[in-house]
Amino acid sequence: MTNRDFTDPRATEQRNPRTDRIDTASSLEIVDLMNAEDARVAAVVHGERERIAQAIDLVVTAFRAGGRLVYVGAGTSGRLGVLDAAECPPTFSVPATMVVGVIAGGYGALVKSAEGAEDDVNAGMAAMDAAAVTNRDLVAGIAASGTTPYVRAALGKAQTLGAKTVLITCATPPRVLAETCDVVINPIVGPEVLTGSTRLKAGTATKLVLNTLTTGAMIRLGKAYGNLMVDLVALSQKLHDRGERIVMEVCGVSREDARTAIAGAEGSVKLAIVMVRKKVGAAEGRRLLEQAGGLLRLVVGDPPPPAAGR
Repeated sequence: MTNRDFTDPRATEQRNPRTDRIDTASSLEIVDLMNAEDARVAAVVHGERERIAQAIDLVVTAFRAGGRLVYVGAGTSGRLGVLDAAECPPTFSVPATMVVGVIAGGYGALVKSAEGAEDDVNAGMAAMDAAAVTNRDLVAGIAASGTTPYVRAALGKAQTLGAKTVLITCATPPRVLAETCDVVINPIVGPEVLTGSTRLKAGTATKLVLNTLTTGAMIRLGKAYGNLMVDLVALSQKLHDRGERIVMEVCGVSREDARTAIAGAEGSVKLAIVMVRKKVGAAEGRRLLEQAGGLLRLVVGDPPPPAAGR
């Protein structure tokens, strides 16, 4: 047997020399080894900053055209895409159809492994038809190893449908995708603590990238005021409290007045702020926001600075 028989060129499949004796380590030593590897991830993602920014611009363009961000992946990559999509409606008050997560094997694969589904090329193409992808959408393929057949097929199909495409991978991307995708985000974090376990560093890098994509795009669309989440949907007591505190801080009013304003704005924290700061009713507040493209700062000016000591 030659060395070539058992080695794999993908970065995610290489053995990590720093953890080759992890099976002899104590619990504390395992923690330290894993933490040291995780500490490398953020810097690698930072190295992709320009590509991530380009992808944010494409997402914003898609949203403004009435299109969507469609994540597609298998295994851990697919689960991370579905997770990021699921968190957008409560955080930014957007429809659940605006950011969509597609995972190989369907939603059952979220809770039970369906690893063989990642090899189904036909399913990858069919998923884009099922998602009704159009030329207004941006499809972001997530493939830690870069070679997942389901994702490659989905991206190819999305391109034939006229959609913009982004590939997020932690290994050298296949040439065909590197040449055809509009943006390739390529944080190569190196060999995993456990060889090939891409739910570790590759998964962490992917989560950081997805966080930045959707958060950046939503901020660009006016979903934040300063660093306050003014477009949140109060679906829990915690979020009700947060919304009231935001109105109190921004408008300098009591909790009771903040609660009344939010009720008058039918639950919209952003609209409540406009109504209080501009001393207008809900209809006029909506008109002002629409005129400003949803950017609260253009309507009411700068937010107060964070309280000292925070």
